[in-house]
Amino acid sequence: MTVQPGQIIAHGGGLAAAARLYGGNIEDWLDLSTGINPCPPDLPAIDARAWHRLPDREREDAARLAARDFYRSGTVLPLPVPGTQSVIQMLPKLMDAGRRAAILSPTYGEYAHSLTLAGIAVDAVASLEAVTSAHGLAVVVNPNNPTGRQTERAELVAVARRMAVGGGLLLVDEAFADAQPEQSLAPLVAAHPNLVLFRSFGKFFGLAGLRLGFVIAEQAVLDRFACWLGPWAVSGPALSVATQLFSADHHALRTRIFARKAALDAVLAQAGLTVIGGTPLFSLVEQADAAKIHAHLARAHILTRIFEYAPGWLRIGLTPDEEADARLLAALQAFRS
Repeated sequence: MTVQPGQIIAHGGGLAAAARLYGGNIEDWLDLSTGINPCPPDLPAIDARAWHRLPDREREDAARLAARDFYRSGTVLPLPVPGTQSVIQMLPKLMDAGRRAAILSPTYGEYAHSLTLAGIAVDAVASLEAVTSAHGLAVVVNPNNPTGRQTERAELVAVARRMAVGGGLLLVDEAFADAQPEQSLAPLVAAHPNLVLFRSFGKFFGLAGLRLGFVIAEQAVLDRFACWLGPWAVSGPALSVATQLFSADHHALRTRIFARKAALDAVLAQAGLTVIGGTPLFSLVEQADAAKIHAHLARAHILTRIFEYAPGWLRIGLTPDEEADARLLAALQAFRS
């Protein structure tokens, strides 16, 4: 992958740009271009002190303890960060000079973007067998975005051990793991000092605007990220919300996500589309005319996600309710008529 200085990768969620191109008011659009839960829980109460004061250590400690219990990270206290994108930008600092990185591809483009812009050679590998002890860093998004590919925990642990021989790090991005926590490597991090996990708070809880994520790693790695981020990196309100929602009952939230996923896939099947992958928070469709479907839906003020590197792919996020299901189905059926 070649990245030019100043290049910006397109992502989902660009409603303002879509509205400028296809018209309509932003609030009238149905945004299915992201993998964010469209049915977030009610926001918990936030005490006035969280707004008035810089985030005290006690507030951060409470969030870390709650995150530890939610992620089941054992003795490792996850580090809160202002969105995982913030620490993706810092990954080059973890690399030793002259070493290559491997990224299990295709996947979320910001990893290759950040590393390449820092002058690090990146190998886009199709299999983890291509990752060797010569690599200083390997990146695996698990479950993967946008394909939904899942790599077994035992295979990832084997890669971490193989890389440890040469002092390399294995980074596993588990942004979409919250709906299926049994897939997470968080309980194993304490036993593997070269294993680093990134977790996203906003996707599962449907609160991406908080810009909150967590890093789970050995203390030396966490200390480096904390130093690079500087003091008060995460807001008091964000820490307060996370502490309370981490500690809540998540059964209803997961049940709703899986119900919405089933409804989405039913709509896609009824419309004659072929689902080839996904996670509980989105489906990936493969159609020869994916770009035309994307444009047709945009004219109906429904935003989906297409990919330059895979022109036959269309990623569609969860609809929030039955009314949105019907709206999406009608628009898809209109495309075929």
